[in-house]
Amino acid sequence: MLTNLNLTDMETCYKLMRSDIAKGLKLREKRFGFEPEVTAKLARVKNARIYEVGISYYGRTYAEGKKIGWKDGFRAIWCIVRYGLAD
Repeated sequence: MLTNLNLTDMETCYKLMRSDIAKGLKLREKRFGFEPEVTAKLARVKNARIYEVGISYYGRTYAEGKKIGWKDGFRAIWCIVRYGLAD
């Protein structure tokens, strides 16, 4: 909504971009804020085309080492708003 992109799952950690575009992004986030930050900043790059391609993956369970919690969700929401509205 804030980036004018129609993406179904940005949090899968799969991103592919040209190296000149990647080097031009000034990134700050280290944990769960990384995905919203990269997506919002890529949405503002002129002449960059963003495609969503279907993938298959099986998420880990907590028993298998999944480490995400509710705090990570709040951080992701904060980053979506922060980077979606900021220049």
